[in-house]
Amino acid sequence: MRLLILGGTVFLGRHVAESALARGHSVTLFNRGTRDVSFGAREAGVERLKGDRYTDLSALDGRRWDAAVDTSGFIPSAVRASAERLAEAVEHYTFVSSGSVFDPITSPGYDETAPVGSIDDAALAAVEARVRAQGASQATLGEAYGPLKALCESAAEAAMPSRALNVRAGLIVGPFDRSDRFTYWVRRLARGGDVLAPAPAEQPVQFIDVRDLAAWIVRMAEERRAGVYSATGPAERTGFGAMLEESARALDAHPRIVWADEGFLLEQEVAPWMGLPLWLPQENPAVRYMLTADCARAIGAGLTFRPLAETVRATREWDAGRGEPPLQAGLAPEREAEILAAWRARGPAAPQVSRDPRP
Repeated sequence: MRLLILGGTVFLGRHVAESALARGHSVTLFNRGTRDVSFGAREAGVERLKGDRYTDLSALDGRRWDAAVDTSGFIPSAVRASAERLAEAVEHYTFVSSGSVFDPITSPGYDETAPVGSIDDAALAAVEARVRAQGASQATLGEAYGPLKALCESAAEAAMPSRALNVRAGLIVGPFDRSDRFTYWVRRLARGGDVLAPAPAEQPVQFIDVRDLAAWIVRMAEERRAGVYSATGPAERTGFGAMLEESARALDAHPRIVWADEGFLLEQEVAPWMGLPLWLPQENPAVRYMLTADCARAIGAGLTFRPLAETVRATREWDAGRGEPPLQAGLAPEREAEILAAWRARGPAAPQVSRDPRP
């Protein structure tokens, strides 16, 4: 298969490329060429096209591929432009969307039929202008991220009816994840000592190893599977405490987990999701069920999950190899220590548990 990847040098895109190359496919990367990535012994199977999806798609003209994977689409006009341009050049188009499209989420175990968010024309024009000027980032996208992804899905499907695969991915984790949301927990558990965690320990968590998602995307492209799929893991629902326990075992680490209730964490101005990654306040109805997506459709289409221990150890190895730079998410050690001290200062009435998570 000849596979075109729009992106392909940062995180998911590079793993899609690596998975495709490992399966014997040829890969063309289309991007601005600002980051260099090598695919080692498989480099001969990689072609690089330079361009800008916002201003210059001409490098795609006059070419044909069997399938395209769009890992870098954030605004609908850009996705529409690339999908329409490729409509006669590829048989299949995968758009990597997000589970953030769902809004509102009113019950656990929601599936692909749940409603998605919307954005008015004025707000859409404003955020598109910011992205074109400043690039796609949390600062430029903000709360518009989910509705924008939903509109991007529609743009892909409109350009390639019944040939577009829209993948509503959950939190993607593993090697080369620059968001550091999962890496925070791996590094923090490895350091040991008292680890601040958000109670209750049973609250749900969902995430997917980037290598599992990439391999599935390639297989879906091979099979020309279309439609909308929620894609996150694990296969069975798990809680925050179980995730920390299994991760600690994988690292052979012996931290003491201190569970602080979410009311206290909010009083301390700990930011959900980024301040303590994977934490969403369970008392907030807008996000309470977000990490309970039903992924049965994707699992039925062949999505599989490696053991969490493999993800944890691979993330730890990658993080150590890059020299453990300052993290983009999570609490700085000094701030965590302050919050732990404040939690203990509440006295014995404070409902807290501190223990080694290993059995």
